[in-house]
Amino acid sequence: MPVSGAPAPVPTPHAPARAEIPAHAAAQVATPADVAPAAEAEVPAQAAAQLTTTPDVAPAAPQAPAQADVPAQAAPREAAPPAVTSRESHAARHTAPAEVPDEPAVAPEQPHPVPAPPAAQDAPVEPTTALGADTQDTPAEPTTAVGTDTQDTPAEPTTPGTATTPPGDAAPQAATATEQGTPEPDAERRESRPADPEQALAAIRWRLHPETLREEAPDPPALREIRDGLTTKLGSTLDNRSRARLLSLRSVASRILGDLDDALADARLALTYAEATGELRRTALARARLAEVLRWRGEHAEADRLFAEANSPELPDRLRAVLHEHAGRSCYDQGRLTEACLHFERALDLRQGEDPELNARTSLALDAVAERAATGGFGPKPRSRETVLGGERHPVPTFDEEQELWGYADAEGELVIAHRYAEVQPFREGLAWVRRPEASRWALIDTTGAALIEANNGYRAVGSFSEGLSWVSMDGKGRWMAVDRTNIVKIPPGYEDVRPFRGGLAAVRQNGGWGAVDRTGQVVVPTRYHGLTTALADGRHVDGFTEDGLAVVELAGRRGVVDRTGRVLVAPAYPTVVVHPVAFLVGDESGRWGALDRRGERLIEPVHPSRAAVVAEIDRLLADATPVL
Repeated sequence: MPVSGAPAPVPTPHAPARAEIPAHAAAQVATPADVAPAAEAEVPAQAAAQLTTTPDVAPAAPQAPAQADVPAQAAPREAAPPAVTSRESHAARHTAPAEVPDEPAVAPEQPHPVPAPPAAQDAPVEPTTALGADTQDTPAEPTTAVGTDTQDTPAEPTTPGTATTPPGDAAPQAATATEQGTPEPDAERRESRPADPEQALAAIRWRLHPETLREEAPDPPALREIRDGLTTKLGSTLDNRSRARLLSLRSVASRILGDLDDALADARLALTYAEATGELRRTALARARLAEVLRWRGEHAEADRLFAEANSPELPDRLRAVLHEHAGRSCYDQGRLTEACLHFERALDLRQGEDPELNARTSLALDAVAERAATGGFGPKPRSRETVLGGERHPVPTFDEEQELWGYADAEGELVIAHRYAEVQPFREGLAWVRRPEASRWALIDTTGAALIEANNGYRAVGSFSEGLSWVSMDGKGRWMAVDRTNIVKIPPGYEDVRPFRGGLAAVRQNGGWGAVDRTGQVVVPTRYHGLTTALADGRHVDGFTEDGLAVVELAGRRGVVDRTGRVLVAPAYPTVVVHPVAFLVGDESGRWGALDRRGERLIEPVHPSRAAVVAEIDRLLADATPVL
């Protein structure tokens, strides 16, 4: 019961010139505001169908036909030039063959059509094989990526010698051949470029400017073609997931082309669609891409806030590392060099040296920091996450040992609410429950000490406010009800035990069983489970649901998973279940560990001796690409 402070746990049974990214990391450099392959990376074909983390990659058998909604003229005609590492010298880079014309021809651009805002609910979505998607009746076909934020149906894989450009381009390609008949490198690259605009965007090898730490397109005309292709695909999308993805990717192309007004409009609308899906990772990607546009526009306060909001501990480490990297670049722009270094350090820590491309980009960024610091210093002291988010800094409890009473002090230690309480709770949402020595019941105060709910209302047990509601009990033993800050009852009494609201849901116990209710009191998960505490892969536990709307339930000593709608994803059949960012880790009676995908289907057999071994196996299934935003 949430009495006098933290609630009890839910009961359970037991300085070069422009640097470029290496070829194998081509799709990564523009990270959190860039291109399609996100949350994790690509996966071997045999594991791809199960390890996909988002419900927007539809099943596609190998050698599937190219997408019909991408016209041939929208396909890029020339592949990106070979990349060079960030350590190549200025001289070497300038003696290499020219990659971009001095005066690239710019075709007249048409205004981007913008889809209407999302409906209250998504339109019907095509069946997918992504983790977390609805379970299909038919067996899933192999897909090509884990957690990628790419197209719904992957385009046909391109093979050497197979042209993906319109027939009218054949003659110019032939004309590039040498006298000996050997095609020039540009012609070969043109033939191998993916026809789908999302895949083509993911394959671009961005150059990273060593002073601005901004990505640069090696071939602007090709990028404009890709943007046109994304516009074409947008014309045929119906669901919020696809609109969120395509709009945010088009904002990436517009940003790098310098069309920041178009980029901003697309990124803001993409975030609206992403939030409508209620999916943590998709929303994090949309926030990061919008943040990067704002960073380029010099609107750093909002950019920093969005980076902080996006970086949830429940996201995959690869994605979190990239978010920190780009938050560090935003701090670098502002001269907050110490704070930038902290972000870069955190990014490296999350990947533990296992991401050479991230290491190379971070090394380049640290070189830029060192050069700037040598002339202007390291700037102001780092801000806390709360400060970046713009939230009010609430007073904190302070105890007077002489009076043996509690009060509250501000961040500088100055007393702002006198020592006059026998018990206090921390401020949550600008509100705190307090009890005076002469009273046996609790009162609610604001940050000035003014009472909002007096002690004479009779609450002997109280819980901190969460999402605008607080659980209170008149007898201190049960019959919990939820009230708002004006003392209006929003959920009537009737629960034996409760937990704070999280993501719109709260775990409750009734008649000995645990379930969940929403903020209106509607039962979402029936109160028939013996436990509802969710273990996360990073070792934390949450009471109730994760930010992604998943909860581990326990029934007769066996555990399973339900989602925020109450649907059972994993039946209670395992001694142990742990929520991983892309899967569910499961342990059996013999202490062996395996994994299920987000649909509850077998991903890794339970043959591993430890949970850490399964996590390592999942990482091996993922390609070495960093999530690209």
